[in-house]
Amino acid sequence: MGTFLMFEETSFSHLRDPNSGQNQRKMDMKKRVSLELRHRSPTEVQELVLDNCRSGEGKIEGITEEFSNLELLSLINVGLTSVADIPKLDKLKKLELSDNRISGGLEVLAERLVNLTHLNLSGNKFKDISTLEPLKKLPQLKSLDLFNCEVTNLADYRESIFKLLPQLTYLDGYDIDDCEASDSDGEGDGVEDEDEEGLEGESEDFDEEEEEDEEDVVAEEDDSADDSADEEEGEVNGDLDSEDEEDEDDDDDDEDSSPAKGEKRKRDPEDEEDEEEDD
Repeated sequence: MGTFLMFEETSFSHLRDPNSGQNQRKMDMKKRVSLELRHRSPTEVQELVLDNCRSGEGKIEGITEEFSNLELLSLINVGLTSVADIPKLDKLKKLELSDNRISGGLEVLAERLVNLTHLNLSGNKFKDISTLEPLKKLPQLKSLDLFNCEVTNLADYRESIFKLLPQLTYLDGYDIDDCEASDSDGEGDGVEDEDEEGLEGESEDFDEEEEEDEEDVVAEEDDSADDSADEEEGEVNGDLDSEDEEDEDDDDDDEDSSPAKGEKRKRDPEDEEDEEEDD
């Protein structure tokens, strides 16, 4: 029984080799690029995410200048030690290189990615400020991330980086005044344009609704003013009618108190006595 168990352990021990398991889990970068194309031509691709695949000898593979419309390239945790093989991509704006083993050689980025605006180098092997000097030649660069790089432990790290790269707006997600970047600042220009268009459309709709509301209010005020005028006119007419009725009542009272036409006035006895004395 013991011999059988030893045979089992000897026969299958290679399956527990960490390197063997890692190679089985990670796909080759070239193959991953082919899968991501999904029957499209490279010129149709604007975003290419190759995270957690395996680079050959620590270099970029399978990406060529044919990806001429590429705006976002993500190569997180692919085992890179160099970016020397990155092709010329004039439209690339966002490059994700975090969790690799890159320690220098950034000159190629300044030469081939002239419109780069966002660069993430977090979790790499940068130790000195001088290794970042080539980024001065990226005039559009506004966001740089260096989390978990040894260079962040240097004294006056943030002040030194902002001085070295004056075109930067955000370093590790914060500006020079330690104000955090908004979500829109972390997105591409296309997304920002869509948001702005959406906001403009909402603003126009709101203005139209506001104008309609104002028109409704004016109409209601006009209606209420007409109703008030009718009520006042009715009250005035009512007052006039009541005054006419009162005048008629007064006339009737006067007629009742005066003797009727053709009716003789009755003579008082005193008047008759005065006449007899005069006689």
